[in-house]
Amino acid sequence: MAQKFAQCANDHHDPPRIAIELMPSESQIPIHEQAEGRRFALRLAVFYGMVFGVVGTYLPFFPVWLQAIGIDPSWIGLIIAVPAVTRFTILPFITGLAERRQALRGALIVTAVLTFAGLLILGTLRLPLAVFVMFALTACVWTPTVPLTDGYALKGVARYGLNYGPLRLWGSAAFVVGALACGLLVEVVAATNLIWIIAAVAGFSAIASFGLRPLPPSEAPRAVLSRPSALLRKPGFLAIIIAAALIQGSHAAYYTFASIVWQGAGLGGMTIAGLWTLGVVAEIVVFALSPRFSLSPVLLVAIGAASAVLRWVVIAQDPPLPVLAVVQLLHGLTFGLTQVGTMGLLIRHVPGHITASAQGYLTACVGLSMSSAAIASGAIYAQHGQAVYYLMAAMAAAGAVVILAARRGLDAHEPAAS
Repeated sequence: MAQKFAQCANDHHDPPRIAIELMPSESQIPIHEQAEGRRFALRLAVFYGMVFGVVGTYLPFFPVWLQAIGIDPSWIGLIIAVPAVTRFTILPFITGLAERRQALRGALIVTAVLTFAGLLILGTLRLPLAVFVMFALTACVWTPTVPLTDGYALKGVARYGLNYGPLRLWGSAAFVVGALACGLLVEVVAATNLIWIIAAVAGFSAIASFGLRPLPPSEAPRAVLSRPSALLRKPGFLAIIIAAALIQGSHAAYYTFASIVWQGAGLGGMTIAGLWTLGVVAEIVVFALSPRFSLSPVLLVAIGAASAVLRWVVIAQDPPLPVLAVVQLLHGLTFGLTQVGTMGLLIRHVPGHITASAQGYLTACVGLSMSSAAIASGAIYAQHGQAVYYLMAAMAAAGAVVILAARRGLDAHEPAAS
């Protein structure tokens, strides 16, 4: 694998393809490995679907459940903020521990099962402090699940010559299905029982985790495995996670206030759901088409940033519904293309044996950016309304500057060996 990476690094005549295509092609992989790769991909796609199905049911309806059981709005704000805090505190330690023990699959099983158990216990509680404490404990094992899954996926991508995008799209598809299904169920299920729907999906996620295929341990020396923090001293890696954090963090105002603004403008619930769905469908299309992309990952991230600047500036003008619907399609670029480009860069520049730790650092950085932007957005929105999106556009533009400034080093740097 290392020789393959070096060969690709020294070939300056062909335009660099997205990093996932630096992996060996299917024809170069033995038949038995190809079959194992297909099994790996299928079971990972199912698990991705279950993991993001939990997110799809949680985001719209967990706050509704909290309100239904009588939790005060001030407590709701504190409880909802917990996952964002764990992303840049607890999460990097868990991903690092799983990496050092070369136990990503085991860590995914443990976190999925404990998340399910935590939600079951949470559903029996009613006192605000008890709900807060139990949800905080659950979030400590829940929030690492996505970066652990991405790290596990990238190892499989490197080993079996797979493409990240088609694997990840099942997560986005499940998010839509979960949100819509829960939206239908909320009409017939009491709000106080919504937690059991979220817990049920988490249960399916726990079951799916046992089907994940084991990956062979890394052959890198243990001394190397114990020092993933060395990534934080690499300017290229820092540029990748900072740029991604700025671009993805620029979605904070959208995630926080879009539905409120649309509802205030008189849009109905189905119209609002349709607008959200448009964005996620565009994201799915980008993931599905990503194996055909021929631009370098740096340019993919830069295009995602430029699209975000355009998107937020247009939304700041409070456009009519037809324009808004078109702008929502940019989510495929602002989130999806940025994600594909970021994953491509991580494959190129992070050694395969510490990809989960890299995912932990990335998620922590994005979480810090997102939570900070959300707090700032709240203050600005209260005073200036839709003008808050100009701040989001500035964040995305800063992300473009960071990644383009590092382009020469990132494009010339020899890809990481597995």
